[in-house]
Amino acid sequence: MLNFTVGPVMSSQNILDIGGMQVPYFRTEEFSRIMLENEQYILRYSKASSGSKVVFMTCSSTGSMESVVMNCFSKNDLVLVINGGSFGHRFIELCEIHQVPFISLDLEPGRKLTREHLYEFEGKGITGLLVNVDETSTGVLYDTNMIGEFCKKNDIFYVCDCVSSFLADSFDMQKCGADVMITGSQKVLACPPGISIIVLSPRAIQKVKDNNVRTMYLNLKNALINQERGQTPFTPAVGILLQINARLKEIEWNGGTDAEIERIAAQAQDFREKIRELPFELVSESPANAVTSIRPLTAKAYDIFLKLKNEYDIWVCPNGGDLKDVIFRVGHIGALTCEDNTILINAFKDMQSKGFL
Repeated sequence: MLNFTVGPVMSSQNILDIGGMQVPYFRTEEFSRIMLENEQYILRYSKASSGSKVVFMTCSSTGSMESVVMNCFSKNDLVLVINGGSFGHRFIELCEIHQVPFISLDLEPGRKLTREHLYEFEGKGITGLLVNVDETSTGVLYDTNMIGEFCKKNDIFYVCDCVSSFLADSFDMQKCGADVMITGSQKVLACPPGISIIVLSPRAIQKVKDNNVRTMYLNLKNALINQERGQTPFTPAVGILLQINARLKEIEWNGGTDAEIERIAAQAQDFREKIRELPFELVSESPANAVTSIRPLTAKAYDIFLKLKNEYDIWVCPNGGDLKDVIFRVGHIGALTCEDNTILINAFKDMQSKGFL
C-alpha cells in the first residue's frame, strides 16, 4: 500500500518497529522521563512562550478540540469561528453542543482568509477565535500571524488547530500570539492515531485553572497537574507516546523543524508540478504544504479514490458531504518521496489511457 492520505500516514521503519514491541507499564520514573522529554520537544518545535505547558490526550484530535472548547470557553464568551470547510464546521458543532455563543465567518471552499474578512468583526464583542490553520478538507492554509494581529488588537483568546499544519508549514506560537495549539500523532508526527497534543500558553493555563468545567476525561486542569510529573490522569496510549518520542528525535536528527517543513514543501511542489498535465485543477487559493486539494474535470472524485484503492493499491483522501464527488485530496506528509509522487502520477496516466479520466 502507498498512502497519500493526511492521516494516518506512512511511518518510518523505526516507528513501525517500536509499534511491534511489548508495551511497558507506564507508572514508572522511566516513562515519566520520556513524557517530560516529549513535552520539551513539543514546546521547542511549536516555539511556545516561556511558561507554556503541554498535555497529551489519548483521543483523536477532535477530542482535544472539544476539550479546548469546554475548558477555555463558556456561555459568557462570544467566539469567532473560521468556517472554510468540514473542520471549521466541527468547531461550530462543538460550540453548539457546549452552548458557547459563536459567530461563523463563512468562506467558500478553497478561499483564503483576508484581513477584510476578519476586520468586519472588529468591535463585535468577540472574546475568542477558533481556526483550523490548515483547513484539511480543502487544503487551505490560513495566515496565523495576520489572525494573531487581529486577536492581539482586540484582546481575543486565540486557538490554533494545527493538527495537519504542525511541522508542515511554518508556525511560531509566540510570534503569532496563539494561546492554544492542537496537533495529533497521525499527521507529520507520522505515528498511529490515538494521541492528541495540546500546547497551552500561560494565559491559557490560567484560563483553564479559572474555569470549573464539568468533565472527567477531558479535564485539562487535571491533565496539567499530572503532566507536571510526566504522567496522565488515566491510562494513555503508551506505545504511541513511545513512538512519538522516537519520531521527535528523528525530526531533530534529520535537521530539525525547518528541514522537515522544507522537505514537505518540496514534496508538495514536486507533486503539483507533475500533475499539471492531467485533467485536474487545484482548488486552494492559499495551499498548505501538507495536502493538495484537487477538482477532477472528467470524472467523479470519489470514483477516482475507489479506482486508486482497488486497482492500484494507492490511497488518497476522499471528501464527504457535498464535496464527495467534487474534490479529492493528496497528502504530502509522512514517509513519502518524490519517487512515490511519480508512482501516483503514473497511475493517473494509466487511468487516463484506459479512458477513465
